Amino acid sequence: MRQVRPPTLLNGLTVPSNRFTLMPSIYLDHNGTCPPRPEAVAAMVAALSLPGNPSSVHAQGREARRRVEVARRQVAALLNLPPATLIFTGSGTEANALALASAGERPVITSAIEHASVLEATPGAGRCPVNPDGVVDLGALDTMLGNAGRPAFLSLMAVNNETGVIQPVAEVATLVRRHGALFHCDASQAVGRLAWDWAALAPDYLTVSAHKIGGPQGVGALAVRDGAPLAPILRGGGQERRRRAGTENVAGIVGFGAAAAACDAGAFNRLAVLRDGLEARLRAAAPELVVAGARAERVANTSCLVTPGWRGETQVMALDLAGYAVSSGSACSSGKVAASHVLAAMGMGPDLAGCAIRVSLGWSTTEDEVHQFADAWTALHGRRAPAPAAQQAHLSPQDRQSVISQTVRQQ
Repeated sequence: MRQVRPPTLLNGLTVPSNRFTLMPSIYLDHNGTCPPRPEAVAAMVAALSLPGNPSSVHAQGREARRRVEVARRQVAALLNLPPATLIFTGSGTEANALALASAGERPVITSAIEHASVLEATPGAGRCPVNPDGVVDLGALDTMLGNAGRPAFLSLMAVNNETGVIQPVAEVATLVRRHGALFHCDASQAVGRLAWDWAALAPDYLTVSAHKIGGPQGVGALAVRDGAPLAPILRGGGQERRRRAGTENVAGIVGFGAAAAACDAGAFNRLAVLRDGLEARLRAAAPELVVAGARAERVANTSCLVTPGWRGETQVMALDLAGYAVSSGSACSSGKVAASHVLAAMGMGPDLAGCAIRVSLGWSTTEDEVHQFADAWTALHGRRAPAPAAQQAHLSPQDRQSVISQTVRQQ
């Protein structure tokens, strides 16, 4: 076991050093949560020494309010939206819930691949299908919006958290406007990764999550278009212009702002070279491997790797013991051994979908770390893998056909 160093002192507080905790040495789960950026950590440490409530009128309260508003401007600048449209929340999940609560009596439509915070909050909603590459079916969506009976409320993610597949948000926004519907876009996995002009795309509601861009966990935001209906779900004080009650998490919000200011979508795209090289190496070592969504447009950092016959949770545990942190699916579903609903919507049966892992790179990932991971995965695969034909023998006809069709598309 690694030796633990005595805790250090920071501004008079006892703080254990992360360098001496039992954590994997190479972190490749940025879609689950990004390591906090140094800029965010520094801003939060400074804010934690400030005692004021941002609703107070004394000097300390005014300084807390000033820092919150600076952060609001920083996040808004990343989105190219007016700062006044932003409501700080306790998470991306809360931001999604706030948007969905504002649907009122409108029929709700989502895609079949949304995050659980959307799917579980809308049990009676229509689910728009996606194609085998994980892209929403625009024809089906057009029909669903037209058949809703009255203007609907659409909730659609910009980027899927499991596959990294980018959705056609501009085309969706055009459809929504044609049908007079409201549009909520969960951009948690897109902001800081895609250089999109959200003012031009003009969704009515836009969800952002701090810890997906290198900010702290437990902070999110919902941008609400001026004039869009809003139904607060937390009531009490008048915080956030009476749109979200509760004393603001000043340190978390300040860290969110600092992370937003540090984001560089152009620099993020360098990860595509590392991601593509990784996939090529793994497919050379394991020809049976399927990259879910490989033919679709994806964000630069994400690989959803499906190896027939090798359970995802088995891979995650073996890699963790070897010092590599990856995921077998959405981090919010960790602990549940269940096939991915995203891969199921893309046409994979449960046996094949259960063999998926997600590797997601980020701002802290180096080329050497990716090479080390490829070596480790290849070694583990070589030690346990039977012949590809034997691997696929237990699969259902649906899954065998899925492997064949996915492999053909990737060639």
